[in-house]
Amino acid sequence: MTLKLVGQVSALALAAALVSSLGACATAPGGSEMTAATPATPAFAYANDIHSNARPAEARVGHVALDLTADFATKTLSGSATLDVTGRVGATQVVLDTKNLDIRGVRDAQGRPLRFELGAADAIKGQALIVHLPAFAGAEVQKVVVDYSTRPDAAALQWLSPQQTAGGQKPYLFSQGQAILTRTWVPTQDSPGIRQTYSARIVAPADLTVVMSAEHLTPQGEAAGNGRKAWRFDMDHPIPPYLMAVAIGDIAFAAFDGRTGVWTEPSRLEAARAELQSTPRMVDAAEALYGPYRWGRYDLLVLPPSFPFGGMENPRLTFATPTIIAGDQSLVSLVAHELAHSWSGNLVTNATWSDIWLNEGTTVYFENRIMESLYGRDRALQEQVLGWGELSAEMAVTDPNDTKLHIDLTGRDPDDGLSGVPYEKGAAMLRTIERIVGRERFDGWLRGYFDRHAFQPMTDVGFLADIRENLIKGDAALEAQLQLENWIYEPGMPSNWVPPVSHAFEAVDQQAKAFFADKGPASAIDWKSWNTQQRQRFLAWRPEGLAQGADWLTTAQLADLEKTLNLANEGNAELTFAWLQIALAHRYEPAVATADRFLTSQGRRKFVLPLFQTLWAEGDWGRANAARIYAKARPLYHPVTSGSVDQLVGRP
Repeated sequence: MTLKLVGQVSALALAAALVSSLGACATAPGGSEMTAATPATPAFAYANDIHSNARPAEARVGHVALDLTADFATKTLSGSATLDVTGRVGATQVVLDTKNLDIRGVRDAQGRPLRFELGAADAIKGQALIVHLPAFAGAEVQKVVVDYSTRPDAAALQWLSPQQTAGGQKPYLFSQGQAILTRTWVPTQDSPGIRQTYSARIVAPADLTVVMSAEHLTPQGEAAGNGRKAWRFDMDHPIPPYLMAVAIGDIAFAAFDGRTGVWTEPSRLEAARAELQSTPRMVDAAEALYGPYRWGRYDLLVLPPSFPFGGMENPRLTFATPTIIAGDQSLVSLVAHELAHSWSGNLVTNATWSDIWLNEGTTVYFENRIMESLYGRDRALQEQVLGWGELSAEMAVTDPNDTKLHIDLTGRDPDDGLSGVPYEKGAAMLRTIERIVGRERFDGWLRGYFDRHAFQPMTDVGFLADIRENLIKGDAALEAQLQLENWIYEPGMPSNWVPPVSHAFEAVDQQAKAFFADKGPASAIDWKSWNTQQRQRFLAWRPEGLAQGADWLTTAQLADLEKTLNLANEGNAELTFAWLQIALAHRYEPAVATADRFLTSQGRRKFVLPLFQTLWAEGDWGRANAARIYAKARPLYHPVTSGSVDQLVGRP
C-alpha cells in the first residue's frame, strides 16, 4: 500500500523540500508581506490521511493563532484563526479542513481579501476550505486569516446550561477534538500527522474561567469590556490538531505540588483533590521509566458528567470524567493512562487513524507500568487480566478484519476504530516483546523510541523500521520469535501471546462459580474484602460457552445479588456498569430504575453505548426502556456519545 511506503519514509528520513529556514524576510508577488519560516518540527513525506482534505505536501499549517469570543446565548465561538502557512515552491493554495463552520471571509496579514471556496460536503470529512495564495518562492511563511463562527451544533463543542453543572448557577463549555472534530471549531489541517503550534485569546463572561491545553499566560484574565474577560494561551510545542482544547466555566484550582494540580467546579474540588492526590507520584514514576515530561505543567480538569470519554490527554491539561471520583482512588489508573499519553500519543503520534494502536496500545502498556511502580505487581496484573478479559470477549463478536492493529477505515469514521483492539491488543503486543527480549532491553528501546521521534508523527511501517533497527538489529531468530507483522496485520492474537494470570483472582473465580453456576447464596461472597478490580472480575464472570443472548441467572439470584451487595446504591461507576450489564441482559425489572439514574447522570460513551446495546438486544421490553431513557438522556450527552447511540436507538 502507498500508505505503508509513505509511512516508512516519514519515519526514517527528513525531507528538506517543504520547509527550511530563511535568513531574511521575503515579499510575495503582489506585495504580500511574508516572514522567515522557523518550523517547530522537521518536514516529512506525509502519510496519506483519508480523513483529511489537507494536502500538506503542497502547503501546510505550522501555527494557529485563535482570537475567539464565546457567546453562551447563541452557543457559538466567533472571531478569527490566523494560520502560518509554508508551501513548496510554486504552490498557490492551501487546503484546510472545516465542518459546519460559517466562514465569513479570508484575508492576508494586511487585511486584503484572499480568494477561497468551500468544497463539496462529505458526511465524515466535512468540507475542504481552499484558500488561494501568492505563489510560494521558497520557505517563507504566509499568514492566512480566516474569519468565522462555529454553529450551535458544532460536534466538538458542548454547551451546558447551568442546570447541567454541579453548581447549577453558571453555564459551561468544553471541547473534544479527537478524532476529527477540531475542524468543527478551528479551520485548520485537521490531521494527526500535521503537527502545529497554537496560541489563543479567548473572550468569555468575566465570572467564568477559561482553560486550554496550553500555557496559561493570563491566569487572572484581562478586562475586555461589557462584563467580559480575555484569556491568553500559548502552546509552543507542535501538537496534532485534535489536542487543541478549551473549557470555560465556574471552575477552581487546587495544587498537588509545584507542577501538578486539578481544576473542577468549586463544589467538587475537595473530592477531586483527595481522589487524585497520587498524580505527582505518577509523573515521577513515568519520568523514571521513559524520560522527562516535556510539557511543563501536568494538570487535570474534572469535567461535568456529560464528558464522553474517561479522559482526554490534552497536553498540560488532561480532561477527565467525574466517574473516576470513586472515593477510594480505585479508578486512578485512568490518570496514569492519560499521563502516559504525554509520551505515547502527544509526543509521538499516530500519523493516521488507521494506526491509533500506536497511541493507545503503547499508552495502555505504559499506564500499567506506572500502576506497577506505584501500587505493585499484583495490582498491575489484575488490571492486565481485566483488560484481556474485555478484549477476548469483544474479539469474539467483532469482524475479524477489525481485530487487526492496522485497521482499514476506508469510508468509515475514525471512531469506528475505537474498540478495545488498539488498546488491549496493542498493549499485549508490547508485553510480548518485553517478555521475549527482557524488560531492561525493552525499556531501553522504548525510551529511545520516544526520544528519536519526539514531536513527530508515526506510522505502522515507521514503527517496524525503528524496532528492527534499534531492538532486533538483524537478529533473524528474534524477528521470527516476535511475529510483529502477525500482530499488526493479521486478525486475532498471534501464537506467541501468553495471557496474563493474577492469583488474586483465583478465590474470586471460585466464588463466582459457586454463586453463578452452583446457585450458592450471595452472602458467601467476600465482597467487602475485595478491591475494585476483584469486584469487577466477579461481575465479569460468565458461564463457559454461553450463547449470546442466553440467560444464566434466575430472578431470585439477581435479587439476592442486588440486595446482598447493595448494587442498586453502588457509587463506583465501573461496578454499576458491570452490574447493569448482567441485570438488563436478564430483563431484571428492579434494575431499570438504576439504569435510568445511571444513564441520565453521566455521558461516558464507554458505559452509555453498551448499556443501550444490551437493552436493545432484549426485544420489546428492552427497546421500550431504551427509547424512554434515551429521550431524557440525549440532551445531556456530548455529540460523540449521542451520535453513537443515535445509530442504534434513533434520534428521539
